[in-house]
Amino acid sequence: MALSPHPDTIADPERHVMEKAYARWAPLYDMVCGPIFESGRRAAAEAARQVGGRILEVGVGTGLSFSDYDHATRVVGIDMSAPMVAKAKARLATGQFPHVESVMVMDATDLAFGAGSFDCVVAQFVITLVEDPERVLDECARVVRPGGEIILVNHLYSEKGLTAVLERLVARPARKMGLRPEFPFARLAAWAERHGAVALIERRPIKPLGVYTLVRFRRLPDAAQRAAA
Repeated sequence: MALSPHPDTIADPERHVMEKAYARWAPLYDMVCGPIFESGRRAAAEAARQVGGRILEVGVGTGLSFSDYDHATRVVGIDMSAPMVAKAKARLATGQFPHVESVMVMDATDLAFGAGSFDCVVAQFVITLVEDPERVLDECARVVRPGGEIILVNHLYSEKGLTAVLERLVARPARKMGLRPEFPFARLAAWAERHGAVALIERRPIKPLGVYTLVRFRRLPDAAQRAAA
């Protein structure tokens, strides 16, 4: 079967479709998706801990990742899904996660934070599912300080072989389940090149199976800082 050279030519998911999908997932998310996403979630949090400081988690969901951070970090979580955030707030209310500052419903395409507010932005299993990935990445780059990092973990398009064929076949029906198997790494790389103020510093498969990929970008110093360096 011939594959399109640009799998992202399938339209980005519509926001209302994703909101409905994750409203349905909210009651079962921890039990079903927690174990499935655990390796990717922990790899992203470990990378964020290496940066430290104040961390924004975009797509915090039910707050499963709270325990993956430590007391050397301060975490703010946002998500577009009100049912997911309600569960995250209930988890936060237990008092077990003093390093989590707050969780709130927020649109990742229009973050209500000032420029350079965070040392690190983490988005786990998010960027492939939003309606405008480049706009979300622009916002992540805006709110992270120069020298800080944007850390993504996702399943990315396999690009070749039978797996790629299957991912293309299920791409459209998978949307209703809140999934997107055909998003290519090339789209992330192209965004970074166009943006100009971020640099790709790592891309690696997550063990043991390599199903998920960790991608790290670093926010470059601004022109004045580069001139003074």
